[in-house]
Amino acid sequence: MRKKKSKLQRRETIAAWLFLLPSLLGISIFILLPFLDAVRRSFYQAMGKAFVGLENYSTVLHNEAFLLAAKNTGRFILTCIPLLLIISLLLSVMVVGQKRWGDFFKVSFLIPMAIPVASVALLWQILFQNKGLLNHLIIKLGGQPVDWMNSNYAFAILVISYLWKNIGYDCVLWLSGLSSIPSSLYEAAAIDGAGGIAKFRFITLPALIPTLFITAVLSLVNSFKVFREAYLIAGSYPHSSIYMLQHLFNNWFISLDVQKMCAAAVMLAATFVVFVLMIYRMGKSGVEE
Repeated sequence: MRKKKSKLQRRETIAAWLFLLPSLLGISIFILLPFLDAVRRSFYQAMGKAFVGLENYSTVLHNEAFLLAAKNTGRFILTCIPLLLIISLLLSVMVVGQKRWGDFFKVSFLIPMAIPVASVALLWQILFQNKGLLNHLIIKLGGQPVDWMNSNYAFAILVISYLWKNIGYDCVLWLSGLSSIPSSLYEAAAIDGAGGIAKFRFITLPALIPTLFITAVLSLVNSFKVFREAYLIAGSYPHSSIYMLQHLFNNWFISLDVQKMCAAAVMLAATFVVFVLMIYRMGKSGVEE
């Protein structure tokens, strides 16, 4: 009996690896091998085979453009991710509680995801250009027009754009987590006299910790895609408050600063992995508690 079971397990394992093989080959060829080559190039001169050790990393860390881009990207992530997670969670809880209008809200939250990036950039230009609708309204009210995308307001506009575009996606993830919570838990809590806040704190939040990990990581990945909107609206060299790492890499790619790109990419990849592991450990410790 044990022999038959081990053979069956072996067959299932082989079948699983066969199904995974195309994806593993694609990831290895198009992602893993190029990244390993970037790691190798980060220790060499761009035009030549001379080994320079950590010189490229030192150059990047002392580069003012890199420091500005890293600072703005970190500020953007630390601002947007918590806001996105909190707002999308609250909206998801609200949708679950709405029996009549729940489906309507779900559709309305997902509409921004269906709008192409170029259309979003065009909409933002219509609103925030010097002669855009917002300045036209300000002039009508007797105020002075504002150069929105060339002022400190640009960062807030980019944050709003990211939140508006991604809230629906995170709501879908939260809703999948909320649907997995047994209703019997809420019914038992209601019998014990627990109110809505107590149910949310002691039932909903602990049960959503695994969903939090997935949602936080995907939100972090999506935060790097905001470059498209910023680039289409403000170009390669936007206002200093929204000059992101994506702008920097784009400009280094155009100028063929390969050694800088490779060194910066390795550092960012290491930072990303550490950040994901921190989120995972936080989520795991929350589940164990």
